[in-house]
Amino acid sequence: MIEEFRPPGQDGLHVRAVMPAALDAVGLDTASAGRPSATDRAVLGLPQAPKVCVVLVDGLGMRMLTERGGHAPFLRGRLPDALTLSSTFPSTTASAVTALGTGELPGLTGMLGFSVRDPATGGVLNLIRWEATTLTPRSWQRQDTLFEQLATRRLGGERLREVVSVGPARFVGSGLTEAALRGMRNVSAESLADRVDAASAQLRRDEVAAVYLYWGDVDHTGHEHGWGSWQWGEEVTKVDGELARLARTLPRGTLLVITADHGMVDVTDKVDVATTPALAQDVELVAGEPRANHVYTAPGAAESVARRWQEVLGERAWVALREEVVAAGLLGEVAPDRLQTVGDVVVAMRGRHAVVDSRTQTPTSLRLVGMHGSLTEAEMAVPLIATVV
Repeated sequence: MIEEFRPPGQDGLHVRAVMPAALDAVGLDTASAGRPSATDRAVLGLPQAPKVCVVLVDGLGMRMLTERGGHAPFLRGRLPDALTLSSTFPSTTASAVTALGTGELPGLTGMLGFSVRDPATGGVLNLIRWEATTLTPRSWQRQDTLFEQLATRRLGGERLREVVSVGPARFVGSGLTEAALRGMRNVSAESLADRVDAASAQLRRDEVAAVYLYWGDVDHTGHEHGWGSWQWGEEVTKVDGELARLARTLPRGTLLVITADHGMVDVTDKVDVATTPALAQDVELVAGEPRANHVYTAPGAAESVARRWQEVLGERAWVALREEVVAAGLLGEVAPDRLQTVGDVVVAMRGRHAVVDSRTQTPTSLRLVGMHGSLTEAEMAVPLIATVV
C-alpha cells in the first residue's frame, strides 16, 4: 500500500534543498518550503564559501553511481563523504529540477511529472516541451524561483552578486527553463567541455557568486540503452573526467556541489493500456510517466478503475486514489488549484515494470529501456557530493 512510504525527504535530505543551501553558502539567502535557506544549508552540511558551482547530472542516481562507480573514479572517490538525498515524487526531471529551482515540491508547483492532463484541452500537457497548449510555463508554475527572489531584492536596492546558468542555447527561454529556473543570467555552451570552461570563467568574475551547470546525456543514454549498458558506462566516464577537470580549474576555495534529479530502472516488462481492455475501461487519459502514471477516469469511476488496475498489475505496482497520495504527503503540500492536476488514480511501478499507452505515446518513447518516476530506491535516491576545491 502507498501508506508504507514516508513523504520523500521528510528528514530534510531532499533535492529541493540543494540550491537554497548552495546559495546560502555564498551569502545569497532565500526562503522556500516554509523555512530559511540557512536551515537547508545546516541539514546538508554545506560550508560557507566565496563561490559555488552547482552541477546537476541528469539521471545519475545513487544506486547507479555506487554499482557502476568503476566508470567514475573522481566521483567514486568522494562517495564516502557524500549524502544520499531523496528526489521528488514523481522522480523525474520536470518535477525535480523545478524543486531545485524553486525549493518547493510538485504539489505547489504543479510540475507533477513528464506530463499531466491539460485543463484547457483535456489532452496531454507535456511539462518539458509545452507543445500544443494555450498554457504558458509562467502561468502554470507560479511559484517564484529562488533567482526571482534575489532579483526582487536587487530591484529593492540590495547589492547581490549574480547567479549564472550554463547550458545549451536551446534551453534559454525553453518551457522547462521558464517554469523551473527563470531569473538567472544564461551563458550558452554546448559541449560538456565548453560548459566546464564557461563555468570556471564565470566564477572568476567578481560579480558572479554562483553557477548552475546542467548535463543531460547520462539520462539520454540511459533511456536509449539502459544504465546497465556499455554506452552508459562510457558516458559516465566522460562526465567524470570533465567533473574532475572542473574541480581543478575552478577558483580556489570554490564550493563544488554535484547532484542529480533522479535515478533509473532498466525496464523489461511493459503493459500497454491500449491493448489491455481492463486498464482502458472508464479511463479518459493516461499521463505522467510509464513508471508513475496519472490515470484520469470517467466521473465517478476512480475507485473501480483503481481496483481493476490493481487486479491486472498485482505485485508489479502500487495503485492509489488521488486522495490517498495527497494524504500520504508524497507530493508535498498540494495547493487547492493543483488537486485536479493529480490523476484520479496514481500508479507507481515496482521492479522492472512499466505501463505505457500507445494511443498517446510516440513510438520512440515506447522503445525506451531506462525509465524513472516511481518510488523505488533506484529512482528516488540521488547523490550529494560537496567539496571545496
